[in-house]
Amino acid sequence: MANTYTQIYIQVVFAVNGRLTLINTEHKEEIYKYISGIVRNKGHKLLAINGMSDHIHILLGLKPDTALSDLVRDIKVSSTNFINEKRLARGKFGWQEGFGAFSYGHSQLSTVIRYVQNQESHHRHRTFKNEYLALLQKFDVEFDAKYIFDFMEGDTSRS
Repeated sequence: MANTYTQIYIQVVFAVNGRLTLINTEHKEEIYKYISGIVRNKGHKLLAINGMSDHIHILLGLKPDTALSDLVRDIKVSSTNFINEKRLARGKFGWQEGFGAFSYGHSQLSTVIRYVQNQESHHRHRTFKNEYLALLQKFDVEFDAKYIFDFMEGDTSRS
């Protein structure tokens, strides 16, 4: 796209199907490298990736010629196939339907990168449900609770 210059920074958050804790610590790096390759091969810039056993955060610089929903779909489909083929998760792996996406300005990147990189620390004190609902509220995103991720009843885990 000649003469098109952009800075589109998006944090994408999505969860493992059923909020199961299927992403093992020993396989996180391999899964994240694979997802990083998908993002790069599609021409986007991966700035940070991390998560917990039941969800993932990806901060990326998005090219303007790609719909975010198409990119997330491709990440989910390809990584699901990769995880299942390599047997990197306990049981059958899949991502839940849907995702959260939150935009940032260039001056906010270092803070968001640290936030993504420090997921383990954040989740010692806050559940994924509380984290995700706080993001929706912080960004003033209207939502219907019945359509957000399936959270386990009585979700008291710190993952």
